[in-house]
Order: sequence, then C-alpha cells, then structure tokens
Amino acid sequence: MQLVIQNLSKTYSNGVQALKNVSLTINQGMYGLLGPNGAGKSSLMRTIATLQDADSGSITLGNLDVLRDKHEVRKILGYLPQEFGVYPKVTAETMLDHIADLKGIVDKKQRKEIVSTLLDRVNLAHVKSKNLGTFSGGMKQRFGVAQALIGNPKLIIVDEPTAGLDPAERNRFYNLLSEIGENTIVILSTHIVEDVTNLCNDMAIICLGEVIAQGNPNTLVDSMQGKIWSKSIEKSEMNVYRNSFQVISTQLKAGKTQIHVVSDVQPNESFKPVEAGLEDVYFSKISERMDVVTV
Repeated sequence: MQLVIQNLSKTYSNGVQALKNVSLTINQGMYGLLGPNGAGKSSLMRTIATLQDADSGSITLGNLDVLRDKHEVRKILGYLPQEFGVYPKVTAETMLDHIADLKGIVDKKQRKEIVSTLLDRVNLAHVKSKNLGTFSGGMKQRFGVAQALIGNPKLIIVDEPTAGLDPAERNRFYNLLSEIGENTIVILSTHIVEDVTNLCNDMAIICLGEVIAQGNPNTLVDSMQGKIWSKSIEKSEMNVYRNSFQVISTQLKAGKTQIHVVSDVQPNESFKPVEAGLEDVYFSKISERMDVVTV
C-alpha cells in the first residue's frame, strides 16, 4: 500500500498558510517528516489523520480517498498525536479494552486477546493493572503506540513521539517503531534529527509549510559531503562570521563556539573540513529557505 499526497494546501482562519502545495509519496516502512516547530508537520499529520480538511489537493491511501472516505480510512489508521490525554485512574488494560470496543471489536474474548498481545508487544504487560496516571513519560508513549496498533492499521502516524523521553526510553521506542515499520506505513513527524537518522529509510524536510527536500537520508547526506566546514570562534565574533559565510549551525564546546559553514570550497585556511551528517543537511536546507523569506 502507498500513501500519495498531491498539491495539498491549508490556510487557517487567522490567515496562517500551514501547508503550501505539499506533494509526497510514502511507501511501506518508516518515513521521517523533519522540520522545526511551526513548520506545518502537525497540520499535515492532522490532515492525513482525517482530523481536519484541506483547502485543496488530494491524499490517497491505496484505493481510498483520504479526504472523502474518512470513515473507511479511520478503520485502517493508527494515530499517536504529540499530546494525548490518558485517564489517570484507569488501568492500561481497561483503557485498551475500551478503545478496542470503540474501534468495533465487540467480542470480549477477542478484545482480551488483542489487549494482552499489544501490552506484551509494547512491554507493558507487567503493569497492565496499574493506573495510567502512575506511568512515566516513556510508558505513556508506549501505551499510545499500543492504542494506535488496535485493529492492525495499514497506516500509523506518530507526531513528535520521543520529545521528553530519556535515552533509554528513546531506544526502546526506536526498536518498537522499527519493528512496526516492517509491515506498515509509519510516518514519524519530528524536529529531532537523530530520530530520522536512526529509524527512517525515506524522509522529507518541511519548512514554512513547504517541502524543501526529500529522499533517502544517506543520499541527502552524500550530496553535502565536501561542503561542510568547521571552526571554533569566540562568541563575540558570531555576527562577523554570519555576515561573511553561510553559517548553518553553532554549538558551544569548551567555552568556544563551534560553527558549521556550507561552502563548495574551503572558506579560508582557518576552516577544517568535516564529514557531513543529516543534521547538516537539515540546517542547510532550513537556512536556505529562511534566507529566501528574509531577503
């Protein structure tokens, strides 16, 4: 099954154009949607998840028209939004059983088997009788994945899933999403470059509502090799370097500011070449897009 988005646009009542002619083709597996906060990622996710209408364009999932056949799409959709509420005094097992009932699984024995299987899959079986209000952030995220998996969805959308998780919980989450992506379309919307690096074979970068890059992460990184240069400077020198070079990122190291600059040739002898990473691709593309806006 394939998800095809063509020329999708959305403008809110306050005049903010959240999506501008977005076109993407997403195949089975993990697909990363990378962009800064406010880029339009959540607007796109909500539209795909049938939670809001688009002004123009189309979305098809296999033979389904996502914008028109919302009820049918919801039957094969799993959605984990950036923020989702839980009933703090309800157990994980009871809540999943209730959600399964709402999704049309009316047979109690079948629901019990499904809930048990899902709790095992997300490593929450040992806390199935505990109230959701006692769960850590990572446990709540794994519970969110469990509810998204009810009904064997063909498409799963996860919006900023690892924000606020500690490293151990993030690794557990990575492993879980990778396993799910073997047989399902999984769209991972995030502003954390590492998430896409670790999980996705295909991706897009979105900024100010527009797709500004897309493709295989390794291919995108290869296109930047030989173009990233680094130098340590004093913080007070930053404006001088920003005015003279295309500075795409900065990082404070040992009291000095480490800058990365994009250039086809060595800017000057004080810069050293560094191996490009997906973070360099991301910041470079975002910088180019923002420069166009501010010119």
